[in-house]
Amino acid sequence: MAPQEFDVIFETTKGSFRARIHRDWSPNGADRLHELVESGYYDDVAFFRVLDGFVAQFGISGDPAVGAEWREKPIKDDTVVSSNKTGTITFAMAGPDTRTTQLFINLADNTRLDDMGCSPVAEITDGMDVVAALHGGYGEGAPRGNGPDQGAIHAKGNEYLRASFPDLDYVTRATIA
Repeated sequence: MAPQEFDVIFETTKGSFRARIHRDWSPNGADRLHELVESGYYDDVAFFRVLDGFVAQFGISGDPAVGAEWREKPIKDDTVVSSNKTGTITFAMAGPDTRTTQLFINLADNTRLDDMGCSPVAEITDGMDVVAALHGGYGEGAPRGNGPDQGAIHAKGNEYLRASFPDLDYVTRATIA
């Protein structure tokens, strides 16, 4: 079980940002995030979907074998008790009880996601300027846009991303402060 509050420092290719995780906002999410950071999961993970005025998404492992292991470990949904406001961090989901490793940082007020069950787990307390500087030139992912295809990331990892999307930014290291 994660502490009630803890900070994570995300070192990226653009600089560092600090997030405060709130277990009371999302107990299952906080426990999973603590576990992922402690295991080194987010080290060398790409910000593969950065949409100006919406979100910066990351959390698919650059190593397909590691990613496959974690995809088999979804966590239960948490009740939404905090809103998806600018600077909050939320686990991405594909339906009920499907959260695994992917996170998104809200780049705008996305409170409309609250009603969809997207429960924020953290807030950025320092370095939002770093997040705002992340490369977003590729846009939405394939097949709706020209950005990375999540299926290809899962299958080929960072090899695919570095060859096809060389301007992406990465979390180089994530640590509990």
